[in-house]
Formats: sequence, C-alpha cells, structure tokens
Amino acid sequence: MMMKFNHPYHLVSLSPWPLMNSFCLMIFMFSSLKFMHDFNILLFLMSLILMIMITYQWWRDVIREGTFQGVHTLYVTKMLRLGMILFILSELMFFLSFFWCYFHMNLSPSVEIGSVWPPNSILVFNPFNIPLLNTIILLSSGVSITLCHHSIMNKKLFMSNLSILITLILGMIFTFFQYLEYQESYFSMSDSVYGSIFFMATGFHGIHVIVGTLFILVSYWRLLFNHYSMFHHLGFEASSWYWHFVDVVWLFLYIFIYWLSF
Repeated sequence: MMMKFNHPYHLVSLSPWPLMNSFCLMIFMFSSLKFMHDFNILLFLMSLILMIMITYQWWRDVIREGTFQGVHTLYVTKMLRLGMILFILSELMFFLSFFWCYFHMNLSPSVEIGSVWPPNSILVFNPFNIPLLNTIILLSSGVSITLCHHSIMNKKLFMSNLSILITLILGMIFTFFQYLEYQESYFSMSDSVYGSIFFMATGFHGIHVIVGTLFILVSYWRLLFNHYSMFHHLGFEASSWYWHFVDVVWLFLYIFIYWLSF
C-alpha cells in the first residue's frame, strides 16, 4: 500500500541497490587493476555482469516510481533536472582538467619534448580524415535526437522512434570509427605528454559516448513501451542533454587536439 504525504517531495523507499552497487564498483576497480597487471579477465567480467544486473534493477525501480506510481511530481522532476545539470557541470570540469593540461604544454612546451608542440617524434592524425567524419557523425546525431525531442512533444510517435534509432546507430558508428582510429595510431599513451593527453581526453570522451548510447538505448526502449508523453519525458530529456554535452566536448577536442596540433 502506497503511503500519502502532505508535501511534494519524493521520499525514496528502502533499496538494496546503492549499497550493492558500491561494493560491486569496488570489486570492479580491483578486477580492472588485476586485468591490467595479470591479464586475468574472469573476475573483471563477473564484476561487470553483476554491475549491469544491479544497475538494471535500480533503473527498473526508478522507472516504476516515475512512470507507474506517479511519485515524480512537478517539484520532484524540477529537482531531478537540477541534479542532471549539476552532474553535467561536474563532467565539464572533468574534461576542463584535460584541456588545462593540453594548453599548459601547448603554449609553453618543456625542454624535455624539444620545446615544440606536438613533439617531433609524434606523427599526429590528419584532422580531415576519420576525426572530421566522426565530427559530422556526432553533429548529425545531435540533430536527430533534437528531432526526436520535438517529435515527442508533438505526439509524432513514428518520427520519434525513427529519429532516436538513427541517433543510436550514429553513436555506435562513431565508437567503431574511433576504435579504427586507435588501431591505426602511430603513437601510444606512453609516447610523451602528447600521447598521454590525446588518449586520456579522447578515450574518456569515447567512454562518455558509450554511456550516452546506453542512456539513449534505455530511452528508446521506454519510448517503445509508451512510457513518455508530451508532458512527461524527463528520462529522455536527461539523455538528450547528456548527448548534447558529449557533442560540445567533441567539438573542442576536434578543434584543439586534432586540428590545432596538425
């Protein structure tokens, strides 16, 4: 039986998932280190599968509360939007640290790398090959997810399903091309500070693309089951904000790390 309260807030019910996911993340971290040192992948895969299962059940409970139980009131959704904005700002500060390191070395190259940027030993990527193609792909996905948002608000079900599916496909194509780019790289993460900055910045952006693709995949699944309406689609809004953030970060990566280093 659902309890009634005389306030607009959502008091979260008792849940085992936060504690279980915390322990699982700790095991995942240790298993990742073990995989990198001993190439033992068994514990890594077990912790990854367990984390996916716990996350699925946690999201299932949140979807049930917001979609079927009606506890996500206007005030609650306002706070959820604010929380998503603060999360994106924290991710922005995360990437800002990479750009800070990049410009620190770019504007004043140290003598250890020959006082030039990029270092003479680094054969950088041509920004007009795969990086430009990935830029077009990611910007196109931003257009398609915006089209999906407007289609949901105008109750155009077919167009919303089609445009979010296009966004998913473009996100997966971007990840595939970035994998090909890494395969063709003439330098590695251990090749001077440029290699470290390049693979840290683009690699973490690639992880964010994968996470954003999974986020949009959940929104696509919910869209197929009619969880969204023209007034109540906060889950999709959060995924689209995150995807636009990924687009903007890639633009700065392309301009500064690819184009200006060429």
